[in-house]
Amino acid sequence: MAVALKRGAGLGDVRLDERAALVFDQMVATHSVVLKKIGGQRAGEVGVGRLLASEKVNTDGLLAPHFARTAEAVRGRRIVAAQDTTEINFAGRDKRRHGLGPAGDGVSKGFFIHPVIAIDADDEAVLGVAAAELWTRDETPTPDHRNLPFDAKESARGLRGAQAAAALLSTAASVVVVGDRESDIYEVFAGRPAGADFVIRARHDRRLSNGGGLFATLETFATLGGAVVKVASSGIGDKGRLARVLIKAGTVEVARPRQQGAAGGRSAAVAAVTLNTVEVTEVQAPDGAEPLCWRLLTTLPVATLADAADIVRHYRLRWRIEETFRALKKDGMRLEESQVTEASAVMNLAALALAASVRIIQLVDARDGSARPATDIIDASQFDAVAAISAAREGKTKRQKNPWPKGSLPWLSWVVARLGGWNCYGKKPGPKTMADGWHRLSLMLDGFQLAKASKDV
Repeated sequence: MAVALKRGAGLGDVRLDERAALVFDQMVATHSVVLKKIGGQRAGEVGVGRLLASEKVNTDGLLAPHFARTAEAVRGRRIVAAQDTTEINFAGRDKRRHGLGPAGDGVSKGFFIHPVIAIDADDEAVLGVAAAELWTRDETPTPDHRNLPFDAKESARGLRGAQAAAALLSTAASVVVVGDRESDIYEVFAGRPAGADFVIRARHDRRLSNGGGLFATLETFATLGGAVVKVASSGIGDKGRLARVLIKAGTVEVARPRQQGAAGGRSAAVAAVTLNTVEVTEVQAPDGAEPLCWRLLTTLPVATLADAADIVRHYRLRWRIEETFRALKKDGMRLEESQVTEASAVMNLAALALAASVRIIQLVDARDGSARPATDIIDASQFDAVAAISAAREGKTKRQKNPWPKGSLPWLSWVVARLGGWNCYGKKPGPKTMADGWHRLSLMLDGFQLAKASKDV
C-alpha cells in the first residue's frame, strides 16, 4: 500500500490503483520520470511500463485520487484556481514516437498539458491539482479554424478548466479562476460557471459596447494609488524582485466579437459582458528589467484600492503554476526527456508526473511553516506512525526537536526532511532531500501498516 493515495482511487481496479499509487510515490522519491529509476529493479521497471501502457489506464483515472484530495484540502478556504497550458516538445528525441501529433513548432512530435492548480489565496500554499487536460494535435491541419464551433477549439479548454474547477472546489469559501493572456477569450467570460470568479490578463484590445477600445479606455480611469508587487522568479538564478506600481481600475462593457465565417463558427454567446478592469504599471523599473504592465479583466469588485490590490495579488499567485511547470520539465523531472514512446503511455506518465511535481512543491513549501494540515498529503490515520518516526529522529537540543504541532503540514515536512538527511543545521532542505525523505517515509509507513495488519489478524 502506498502512503499518499489510500482513497479516491479512480482506475476501477484495486491492483492498478495500488500500482499507480506506488509509481506516484517513486516519482516523488526519485524526482524522475525515468522508468528504470522509478521501478528500481528490472521487474519494477517492466511493471511501470505495463501500467502506463494498459488499456485500463487513463489520465483521468490516474488523477482522480489527487482531485479527491484537493477537494478536501480547499474546504472553507479562499482559493485561486490558476490555469495555463504547457507544451511537451520532443524535438531531437521524436524518431520513435508513435501516436503523437505536431508540437507548437508544427514540426516536432509533442503534446500539451492544461492543468488547473488550487492555491490558498491567503497563505499562497499549493493545495493540489484541480483539473487537467492532456492532448496531442491531429497531423492534418484544421481547414478553417474560424468556422469551428467553440467547443471544438483548443481554446475551449479555458472554459472547461473553469467549469471543472468550480465543480471540484465547491466546498471552498470562494474560487477565483486566474489565467494569463491565453485565457482572454470572450466565450470564457460569457460562460463563467456559477460559483467562480475570473481574473484574466487581457491580450486583446477589445471593442466595447460604446464603440471605444479597451486599452484606450483604461488610460482614462483614475489612479487609485500605488503599491509594491512581488515579481516572481523566472527560473534558477533569478531571485525575483519588488516592483513599485500605480493601479487604475474601472468598469467596461465588452461587446461580443463580430461574427466570423459561416454561421456556427462563433458560439452564440451573450451580446455583451460587463467586466471590471485593473491596470498595473510599474514606475522606475530597474535597468535591464521590462517594466511591469498588467491589464486585468475580472468579475470581482474594484471599488477601492484594497479591492484592486487583492485582484493584483490573485493574479500574481499564478506564478505557482509556472513553478509547477518548471518542476515538471527541464528544471525538475525533465518530462520532455522521457523515453516512453507511445502517446497514451507518455500522457499517463505526464499525468502522474504533474501530480508528483505538485507534491514536491508542497513538501518544500512546508519547510518554513504553514497553516495547512498534513491531510493535504497523507491520511489522518497515519499521524500516529509519523509521530513515532518524528520522535525517533529528534535529538536532545531544542533545535533538533520537531517544532511544529502534530498533524500540521510543516510537522510532516520536518520528518520528511530529517529522513532525507537534513541535520537541522545549515541551509534549508531542498527538493532532492525532500524527495529522498519522502521515499523513506513511504517505506516506513508501509511497514507500520503491515505490522498493524499482522497484529489485528
